[in-house]
Amino acid sequence: MDSSPPNPTSPASPGLSDPDPLHRGARAPALSFIFFTLVLDIVGIGLLIPVAPKLVSQLAGGTASHQSAMYGYLVATYALMQFVFAPILGSLSDKYGRRPVILCSLAGSGIDYFAMALVPTLPWLFVTRAINGISGANITACSAYIADVTPPDKRAAGYGLMGGAFAIGFVVGPLLGGFLGKIDIHLPFYVAGGLSLLNWLYGYFVLPESLKPEHRRAYSWKRANPIGAVAALGKYPVAMGLAITLFLVNLAQFGLQSTWALYTAHRYHWDEFMVGASLAIAGLTGGFVQGVLAKKIIPRLGEARSVVFGLCVATLAFTGYGLSYQGWMIFVVLASCSIGAIWGPAANALVSTAAPPNEQGAVQGALTSLQSIAGVVAPLAATQIYGAFIDPENHLPNVPGAWFFVGALLCAAGTVNAWRVVRGMKAIQR
Repeated sequence: MDSSPPNPTSPASPGLSDPDPLHRGARAPALSFIFFTLVLDIVGIGLLIPVAPKLVSQLAGGTASHQSAMYGYLVATYALMQFVFAPILGSLSDKYGRRPVILCSLAGSGIDYFAMALVPTLPWLFVTRAINGISGANITACSAYIADVTPPDKRAAGYGLMGGAFAIGFVVGPLLGGFLGKIDIHLPFYVAGGLSLLNWLYGYFVLPESLKPEHRRAYSWKRANPIGAVAALGKYPVAMGLAITLFLVNLAQFGLQSTWALYTAHRYHWDEFMVGASLAIAGLTGGFVQGVLAKKIIPRLGEARSVVFGLCVATLAFTGYGLSYQGWMIFVVLASCSIGAIWGPAANALVSTAAPPNEQGAVQGALTSLQSIAGVVAPLAATQIYGAFIDPENHLPNVPGAWFFVGALLCAAGTVNAWRVVRGMKAIQR
């Protein structure tokens, strides 16, 4: 990557930055590109859900327990790479701009998906998944891009669009992976690679640089390493406080995702279709709330109230999942509690206003690192808790939804912490 910043005086060239993309009508296509980039990032994760276990079993051999362990390590590898490289890519985007980081990551993802389809052995699959985790860390640059091109009072809507992209990706990814995987187990990877490269080509011609030269800063390894990046959040009490809430709720959510199929199959005897249908409905309702309703509700409630309200609803949702003794009740909880999804874009908007423009990439990188830690820890903890409470040999109460009650406690703790943070903001404003 070229160490010199793009030349701001020649916006006609697609490889150069535009000093003020908002005033050149670039905001709409730029945000559309960021939206589709995020969708593809999450689709790439979702594609593995139906096909990766079978691919791992073919490459790993051995017993079923060995294959299951290898699959768990594969999932953790992706999250671990995001943890390490999210602040690095965020800091690089603060120095060189968002555009080159996003485009390089897209190209890397596209090439890597093709490599995943062709891997001959399990170690090579781990290598490709690690690379995919690095390139998938471009979420930090995308988040910073949204902060760059939207005024503070519009950022909640911008991050609502981001939440909608996540929801769509988690619906489309597993569905696409399952459909294409029936034809050929390698086909989903070819399709994901092709989509990523097409998006790179589109972005090369339409994506302007969003970070102005005067807002850039020198690269620092102290800020770019994940531990230093998270510690640096301490300079911004609001960002640090809400980062704790985000981490707690991410623990609950990642644990839910890792036990959902196990729980619903055990308690309601759902097959793959019912599990997929419930996840699709959750993704669609969450995406509608974050992508459409958030921009109408958050301005009326205010960002601080939206965070606390949404987290209270999320606490009720986790409790409802654990108490639902019949399958139809799950769908009632999903429909009635989907409004709680407004907390995410509202929290991201508050975090983005807590840091200056030249720190947005580093802050978003730190948040992504924390999310990645949750992505490693939560599945391991949730599956252990789930197994412990359904195994009669442990002499524990039979509580299949034990993790959901743990998730409710995590969300409740996150709610209390968020309330403390926003109260502090009001005190400072007074």
